[in-house]
Amino acid sequence: LVCHFVPKVQGGLWCTAEKYLREVWPAVTRALREVGVGCELNLVEGSMSVRTTRKTWDPYIIIKARDLIKLLARSVPAPQALKILQDETHCDIIKIGGMLRNKEKFVKRRQRLIGPNGSTLKALELLTNCYILAQGNTVSAMGPYQGLKTVRRVVEDCINNIHPIYHIKTLMIKRELAKDPAMASENWDRFLPKFKKKNVKRHKPAKIREKKPYTPFPPPQQPSKEDLALESGEYFFSDQAKQAHKAKQQQQQQSERSEAAKRRREAAFIAPKELKRQKADTPAVQQAEGVQQIAQNLKDKKQQQQRKQEAAAVAAQQVVRGEAMAAFLSPEAGGAGAADTGDINGSASGSSSSKKRKHTAGAAAANGQQHSDGKNSKHSSTGGMGKQKRHKKVPAS
Repeated sequence: LVCHFVPKVQGGLWCTAEKYLREVWPAVTRALREVGVGCELNLVEGSMSVRTTRKTWDPYIIIKARDLIKLLARSVPAPQALKILQDETHCDIIKIGGMLRNKEKFVKRRQRLIGPNGSTLKALELLTNCYILAQGNTVSAMGPYQGLKTVRRVVEDCINNIHPIYHIKTLMIKRELAKDPAMASENWDRFLPKFKKKNVKRHKPAKIREKKPYTPFPPPQQPSKEDLALESGEYFFSDQAKQAHKAKQQQQQQSERSEAAKRRREAAFIAPKELKRQKADTPAVQQAEGVQQIAQNLKDKKQQQQRKQEAAAVAAQQVVRGEAMAAFLSPEAGGAGAADTGDINGSASGSSSSKKRKHTAGAAAANGQQHSDGKNSKHSSTGGMGKQKRHKKVPAS
């Protein structure tokens, strides 16, 4: 049984790989000879092959040898690749090159898997007990079968835009739970973190084109210039007639453009249309006007009451100071003064008794009599100084 493998490597990289393989090939040959497998390195074709011999006693060792040359072709160091010959060690080569079309996204997500200074890969190696190498469009992994399953899931999720840190947290919790023998028979779902998916809204285009219904037939062929000329009859014109027809069309187009430009210039001098006023007969407008009228009436009544109170307060102050009796100093204005005083007192008090009004009228009459006596005394004093000395002033009652 022969396994022949030709690595798909570019020219410059193959020269580097060829130099390294020539150095380590004796060690590979010795390791395969111990298990009864022969190997060959063809530098002309750039291929490696392994085959069974008469000394081969393990039927599965040829599959292990095939995986060995695959790992060597994927730039895995020879001392690490030779561990694949052990019974408990398996390998998995994960192809990630065709999972993304965008080259930039692919490079970023592959770097996310490696991490800064390879820290993410190192954490995965410690948690899964596997050797991981990200090279080109593939990720090579070596280790136990259960660890290889975990590595494949983490790598595929990372390329599908799920960060490896979520898997690393889950693996760390599982590792701590596995140390406790009491937790061996219990469900670990309540201890594992549950991450919510955040759906980011995609940018919607401004114009959405409607998809036309699919038809297996191609669209009809558009008519050519000759076909259009045949339809209009221009095809049979002479050269002079064609030029005249063309000049006429150009003149017509020029006149249409000039008319359009003239309309655009005149549009600036057209008065805009007046906006129509809303009718006041609508129920909503009538209701609003009724509410405003009621509010205005209440405001007017309040202002009238305030003016009355202010006038009453001013009249009361005048009565207290005696200013209201100044109108009764002359007998001609006695009646009018009394009437005016009565009106003022009536407006000031609003509910005064008739007894107060009589008292006020009597006081006004007494003042009027006193004023008349004083006038008579002045007239008598004009007759002579002797008469003025004989008369004595009568005190006012």
